[in-house]
Amino acid sequence: MSPQTSGAAETREFQAETRQLLDLMIHSIYSNPDTFLREVISNSSDALDKLRLAALQDSSLGVDTSDLHIELIPDEQARTLTIRDNGIGMSRDEVVDLIGTLAKSGTGQMREALAAARAAQESGEASEQVTADLIGQFGIGFYSTFMVADAVTLVTRKAGEATGTRWTSGGEGTYTIEEAPDAPQGTSVILQLKPAGGDAALPDYAAESTLRRVVRTYSDFIAWPIRMEVERPAPEPTGDDDEGNDPAAENTLTETVTLNSQKALWTRPRSEVTDEEYSEFYRHVSHAWDEPLETITLKAEGTFEYQALLFLPTQVPFDLFSPDTKRGVQLYVRRVFIMDDCEELVPPFLRFVKGIVDAQDLSLNVSREILQQDRQIRAIRKRLVKRVLQTIEQIRTDRPEEFRSFWKNFGAVLKEGLISDVDAREQLLAVSTFASTRAASDEATGGDDEVGTTIAEYVSRMAEGQEEIYYLTGTSRAAVENSPHLEAFRARGVEVLVLTDPVDEVWVDAVGEVDGRRLRSVAKGDVDLSGIGSPVEEEKGQADSAEFTGLLEWLGEELSDEVKQVRLSQRLTESAACMVGDEFDMTPQLEAMYRASGMELPASKRILELNPSHPLVERLRSQYSEDPSTPGLADTARLLSGAAVLAEGGTLADPAAFAKLLVDRI
Repeated sequence: MSPQTSGAAETREFQAETRQLLDLMIHSIYSNPDTFLREVISNSSDALDKLRLAALQDSSLGVDTSDLHIELIPDEQARTLTIRDNGIGMSRDEVVDLIGTLAKSGTGQMREALAAARAAQESGEASEQVTADLIGQFGIGFYSTFMVADAVTLVTRKAGEATGTRWTSGGEGTYTIEEAPDAPQGTSVILQLKPAGGDAALPDYAAESTLRRVVRTYSDFIAWPIRMEVERPAPEPTGDDDEGNDPAAENTLTETVTLNSQKALWTRPRSEVTDEEYSEFYRHVSHAWDEPLETITLKAEGTFEYQALLFLPTQVPFDLFSPDTKRGVQLYVRRVFIMDDCEELVPPFLRFVKGIVDAQDLSLNVSREILQQDRQIRAIRKRLVKRVLQTIEQIRTDRPEEFRSFWKNFGAVLKEGLISDVDAREQLLAVSTFASTRAASDEATGGDDEVGTTIAEYVSRMAEGQEEIYYLTGTSRAAVENSPHLEAFRARGVEVLVLTDPVDEVWVDAVGEVDGRRLRSVAKGDVDLSGIGSPVEEEKGQADSAEFTGLLEWLGEELSDEVKQVRLSQRLTESAACMVGDEFDMTPQLEAMYRASGMELPASKRILELNPSHPLVERLRSQYSEDPSTPGLADTARLLSGAAVLAEGGTLADPAAFAKLLVDRI
């Protein structure tokens, strides 16, 4: 339904996901309902930032920015609480898009998260964290007002527009939207409060003491004044001038107080800021509800003066790998907000980093186009990247358990930098950890398959005679560890890196070598492990290779539609056959990634390697030597080739034909 432009009230239905969320919030016993006020105040703060920026960029807007503020208006008699700002406001279309729906959050992930929250409720488990995760991950903090209100009204008018909009809902599946001709510029959120106490033990959000406490706890750092009118005892009358007056009418007076200190955290020494204050500021700038894993403060003086306050998150944002995800940190100039999500300050591989940068020497009218060319911004970005990676390295060294969780969440994103950022590559390689065949079986790790190794640690353990860094990519750890490509390496005790993230298929080629040691896939090219690792009994293939010449030539012709070469293998000790690529061929996984993205690739053929010591291969050679026309010989060859494709996680060109052939041969 398109927005209605007349002044008549219009009733609309929420998105299905929104209705489910509202029901979840309204009927959950949420143990920390105070956070609704933090969310609304944070939205108001953003609106004030945007108005000041708009006024700087467009003098014709004609708005007064001399007294930007947030106001709390409690009414204990009417049981209402109004949170009002004189910020940028919203148009009717923005209200429908941002408030009436979940906007871009109505995804399959959202539905799955809602289902999990439902299950937690029905099983009687505490639902606070589940609900908090939903609010933080999907950017829907406004809906938290329904935890404390039976009805919510939003009245707003966008700066520069003549008419405002009124939005009202009781959270029961519909909302009403209409024109508000007399709405002041900015936004007012009016809550019809639920009774204090009750089963949910709600505080009294119409009480001065409650509002003071909540603002001091969650929003003290907000840069704009948060004001409230309060009543105070009037001074005692003196002299005889007040004779005959009613004392009851004159024993109080009303004054406006500012509830927050307005101290920017990034300007205060770290020793003067508590962990709780940093945590609340992190939630403010990231719109998340988790605790920050690490807080990073940075102050630069000299040629370029700036301060930075950055945070590493604990939890993964729901849109971390979405192409539409917003990244970057907030940019201020001399404490004046300039923009959200300043992409020029952090590279894409640090898109999970949140925080602010306050520069001293930039213009207040700076644009994204100017930032892309600005020498100061490039210098700041380089310093921020270095500091963040140093912090991650410190966590890896000092807090390995926390690092393990961090790397599991964000390691794949960080490895993108190995491809895109040559300057940061050395630092990234120093902090990057990878699974390996040793890490999985080392008794010291207790068999923990999450324990990883750095490249430097791998090099320090390389086998005698080993000059290259060996790795194998695949779709999962189990698939890689069961790959026949590892057999000779395992037999000789040669460690191999196990790479299972999609980005691993790309960065190994982009990096090429580390400290002069080549990165070498064990599934590509010829493998010669003679003289490397523990001595093993020499494979039969070298001595008897001449006996296989005829078979190899025949198989090459028979399987020419499927493979480009058939040869004996030095990497197999147990399996009969495997598929390998030439040194510069794409892996099957990389080809599948490109095709899934819509890229057309020419058909490619791989190399079939045979284990001359395997009974099946020996029997095939013997049958071919006795009679090349032996019935079923070609079928055996195709079964051998198909099994090799499946063993490396590849896809058969004709699975049905292979299945029929396999059943017929049993």
